[in-house]
Amino acid sequence: MIKFFRHIRKRLIGENRFSKYLFYAIGEIILVVIGILIALSINNWNQERQLQNEEKSILKNIHTEFLENKVALKLGFEENNQGSKAAITLLNLVGQKREHIQQHNLDSLMYVMLETGSYRPSENTISDLLQSGKLQLLQNEELKNLLYKWTRNLKKTDVSYSRVELKIDNELIPYLSKYYSMKDIDMHGMLQWKNKTLLPIDKLYIFEDIQFENIMDDYLYRVKSASNNLKQLEIIIEDIIKETV
Repeated sequence: MIKFFRHIRKRLIGENRFSKYLFYAIGEIILVVIGILIALSINNWNQERQLQNEEKSILKNIHTEFLENKVALKLGFEENNQGSKAAITLLNLVGQKREHIQQHNLDSLMYVMLETGSYRPSENTISDLLQSGKLQLLQNEELKNLLYKWTRNLKKTDVSYSRVELKIDNELIPYLSKYYSMKDIDMHGMLQWKNKTLLPIDKLYIFEDIQFENIMDDYLYRVKSASNNLKQLEIIIEDIIKETV
């Protein structure tokens, strides 16, 4: 009987030790899991904070870039408007009496008309975002849509200015080279000639030529088209600046 109780006692002691071991093992596993979860949480928090800081930096860069683009756009408007006004003045002289036409500084008007300018905004930030795929870091969906819209409309503006330049290079300059004095026009440009051409030329002839009127009409149409595209860009710039404040 005594041996039986000793056997039972040893067995209970063994089972108790095993239970304690199992308890400690489970406890250690739980602690390890909790540690891993805490580490993952801290890592996710750090990554989230880095992404937020990067997004703030991107927003700041976009804001600064589009403030600069707004200034450049103002200059583009001024050059376009001046060229447009000069073109309208010249076009309205077609068919007028020579005495009336001679009251205008034709050479100066020609120069201003040909200098409609262009619009070359900064695209560094947008290009970097698109190429790196970091545009997706922006949480503001409206801002992302505006940036895509900006890219599309900027391409349209580039095309409209290219059409103006083609008109100048392929039709207007060749026509004026034949019937007007380019040297007299360039007196008002960077060449700054001191004397006009010594060759005999009837500058007023072009105002009696339907070809000149047609060229100028189409040229003005293209200039106005570029101006309309600039107005669209102006709206987008203002919206982007508001979204990045």
